Amino acid sequence: MHAATVARIAAFALLAGCHSDLADIDGIFYDGDGRQVHCGADLDDRAHNDEASIDGALDRAAERGEVVELYAHNPGTTVPVERIEHVLAGARERGLAFYTYRDFADGRAAGPGLALSFDDNFVHEWYALRDLFTAYGARVTFFISRYPKIYDEERAELHQLAADGHDVAAHTVLHLRAPDYVEDHGLAAYLRDEALPSIQLLRDDGFEITSFAYPFGARTSELDAALLEHVAVLRSVAFSYQGVVQSPCPR
Repeated sequence: MHAATVARIAAFALLAGCHSDLADIDGIFYDGDGRQVHCGADLDDRAHNDEASIDGALDRAAERGEVVELYAHNPGTTVPVERIEHVLAGARERGLAFYTYRDFADGRAAGPGLALSFDDNFVHEWYALRDLFTAYGARVTFFISRYPKIYDEERAELHQLAADGHDVAAHTVLHLRAPDYVEDHGLAAYLRDEALPSIQLLRDDGFEITSFAYPFGARTSELDAALLEHVAVLRSVAFSYQGVVQSPCPR
């Protein structure tokens, strides 16, 4: 593991109790400017974003006509299902539209709204929320990593979620930190080994892939330019932590 990576992890842990209100993080709000590199804020327990902070972000989206971008991983494990429902209910109460990253790619996203996404390969857990998504009229994006390891049953569930109107997008093959891989092996190797196969495998299985999320949000302008030749939209993250943890969000 790179020394820089170890330092980032340690700093993240040290700052676990000190975070900014989500409403103050401009990078997680899309104002229709047509940007191609988006940023989301983490809803998982580790981010310590409480309901008041989440509500403040939803309020800002409604008041300013913006789309707020939020993401999580494994419902019931990294993020309570109750928090997900709180977000969905809060969006509906405020009249926020639900957007996917394909909507961003197609230029259809115009706030006020919510773009909620889920990362990695917790397909069974996401599928278990299907009725919840339907109850709130929600459309979300699933950024998939490690697709070759997903079982046939999970692939069928993912296709059903796509048929329900949700978006399926790419999140690399092995969920490696992109800048570190490029430093060790070069940009061409990262594209060949991690990024492009994750896009193509999903396309080969019948999914329309228009966006890509960086693992850990780790990105560079060089990576952005290379990947935007293959997808229309990228998603990084905007940490809600101050101090030595620097947000990888370009805005």
